[in-house]
Amino acid sequence: MYKRNTKLVESENGEGRETIQVPAKIIVSKKKWVRYDEGAELYSMGINTFRDFAKEAKAIYHVKRVALVNTDKLDEFIELMCADDPE
Repeated sequence: MYKRNTKLVESENGEGRETIQVPAKIIVSKKKWVRYDEGAELYSMGINTFRDFAKEAKAIYHVKRVALVNTDKLDEFIELMCADDPE
């Protein structure tokens, strides 16, 4: 029936309305706070690598038993890290 990470979108064609399935990654806007698994998928890397980057960027915040990563801080850290790269 419905697959995970998909969202139904209505599109209009010449014959009327049609419902199609579109991957959720295309529709979802970037979140400011993510968990490790969401962030790893968002940045296309493994969970441990993502956690290491977040730790080095000091972007991890613990709320009760949940670790949240501030993607704005992580993006800034990655930009600065790439700026130091001599190419």
